Amino acid sequence: MTGKTTRRRALAIGAALATASLARPALAQGNFPARPIRMLVPWGAGGTTDVQMRAFGEVASRKLGQPVVVENRAGAGGILGPQALLNEKPDGYIISQMPISVFRYPHMAAKPPFDPAKDFTWISHLTGYLFGVVVRADAPWKTFQEFLADAKKNRGKITYGSPGVGTSLHITMEQIAGQQGIEWVHVPFRGYAENATALLGGQIDALADSSGWSEMVRDGRLRLLVTWGPTRAKRFPDTPTLKDLGIDLVSTSPYGLAGPKGMDPAVVRVLDAAFREAVNDPQHVAVLDRYDMPVLYMNPDEYAAFALKTNEEERAMIQKLGLKL
Repeated sequence: MTGKTTRRRALAIGAALATASLARPALAQGNFPARPIRMLVPWGAGGTTDVQMRAFGEVASRKLGQPVVVENRAGAGGILGPQALLNEKPDGYIISQMPISVFRYPHMAAKPPFDPAKDFTWISHLTGYLFGVVVRADAPWKTFQEFLADAKKNRGKITYGSPGVGTSLHITMEQIAGQQGIEWVHVPFRGYAENATALLGGQIDALADSSGWSEMVRDGRLRLLVTWGPTRAKRFPDTPTLKDLGIDLVSTSPYGLAGPKGMDPAVVRVLDAAFREAVNDPQHVAVLDRYDMPVLYMNPDEYAAFALKTNEEERAMIQKLGLKL
């Protein structure tokens, strides 16, 4: 062969290899997902979020044709799951539940662990919580007004548990204290199970948490004093909201799922399509109904815009309250 022919063949082979290398990701992308997806839940096992996300993951597994495997990363007010995404590949095989503390923790920390506006790929928004304050059935407080009155008289003596520093439960309880002239003691736990155990064991006076307490309220082991939604809970219509009691606060802590920054938009679309079906699936909705949680679905673009807006709102609130870790 002449030198020109050899060179032409080499160039042709090089071009074919380059084309093949470009085609491989597209082929892989068309097969996504080809293996199980890890879903980080930054709360302890057995709590409201864990139960709901496991039910959601079971339905999503059927839609995707691959298992969605829950991994609990409890602690630090719900940021350990999102924080873990910073060191993972943006290939769609690891995602995390994104609690609202994601938008608060960085503004309270001296060295923010991440930037909510830049460090994640927002996939699907799912739901929000029913929050409330419960006490033991044998506690002396029959109403939230009695609880507040006792806390005012006994400054620094009433204790309440929450899922952690910087969570909606912690911040809302401190907002209530600020409005009512109360000083009470915050005791952070890693999740609902620890929180409830401490309440039932008498280590704390009250529990501020999502509606994992609902069954114990219904069977008479706990007393629900107040809920924090915009309206009364369907299953607890006799329990007042904060607004019913003249406290102008609503707290529902909406959340969804995100992955590491830089995810392929086509992979995001595959996940979002499955998650949109899963969040509205009757099997999952039945679990939401058990905890008085609504479907609050948003697609990736809507969720990303919501995340930016929420980040700014939470930053302003943290600065106004002067909260620091």
